[in-house]
Amino acid sequence: MNGLKKGWMNVLRVAVSAGALAFLFWKIGLGETLAVLRQADLRYLLAAFLLFVLSLVIRAYRWLVLLRGLDPSVPFGRLLRLYFVGAFFNAFLPTSFGGDVVRALELARDTDGSAAVGTVLLDRMTGLLVLFVMGLAVLPFHATRMEPWLVWLLLAVAGGGLIVGALVPEGRFLRRITGRLPVGLSLAGRGPLAKVYAAVTGCGRRAVLSAFGVSVVFNIINVLINWLCGQAVGAGISLGYFFVVTPLLSVSLLIPSIGGWGVRETVSTAVFAPTGAGANVAAALGVSLGGVTLAAGLVGGVLYGVEGLRGLRVRR
Repeated sequence: MNGLKKGWMNVLRVAVSAGALAFLFWKIGLGETLAVLRQADLRYLLAAFLLFVLSLVIRAYRWLVLLRGLDPSVPFGRLLRLYFVGAFFNAFLPTSFGGDVVRALELARDTDGSAAVGTVLLDRMTGLLVLFVMGLAVLPFHATRMEPWLVWLLLAVAGGGLIVGALVPEGRFLRRITGRLPVGLSLAGRGPLAKVYAAVTGCGRRAVLSAFGVSVVFNIINVLINWLCGQAVGAGISLGYFFVVTPLLSVSLLIPSIGGWGVRETVSTAVFAPTGAGANVAAALGVSLGGVTLAAGLVGGVLYGVEGLRGLRVRR
């Protein structure tokens, strides 16, 4: 049954990516978008790729900061390799095991499984919360250039995310309201979710605050990566606008798909075309960003392959 469910999830991911791309390019024109991509400035894309690699290093350090409060024995190099491997799984494989799941499973070989899952979740959450704050902070300066529905969507996503993010580290409230649920679903007690939640809340305030600080640096780089992809295809959109819409781009990648393909290009067209860049340039921006992500994922794939070969040699 589990295998059948995973198979259907993979089919769903393929359908979402293929369907979204087919509909988008049927609507705006594939040839026109390819023409934009052929004229892309590779220097900007190279800079975006290098920044993406740097962002993986920064995120691995953020993960280390969170994990230190639970298990200081895991070295930074191990976490860095896992982040690159996670990027590979995110970018290439049509599987229900996303990069975050792979990171947690691999780290569980070195430390407690609950700590592995909890720190992966908190690592992702701190990054998104800082991104939401950045987006809301600059929204008033760019709202007039955005469609009204887009402004309201950003407010709903960022505002809702911040509310949830404020409740998660506090601990007592969520434990109280889930205390009457079955053990497997409760955040209180000794069930599996409760153990993961204990790891999330057990990292310590100092570690979480430090992770937020690291997330500020990471998200500035994240926005710069998107902006550089825009520069590469001649979008001519201000850096400030990217601070506003990057939260939507990041959250959209949580939708089941293959490496974000289809979803990323559709959202990119929706948020950038109204600025005057045009639908084809906006879609090309999304494709460029996907290409940068693929390239960084390929680095992770090489590392994953090398580790696999080393494991085979050890067994021999």
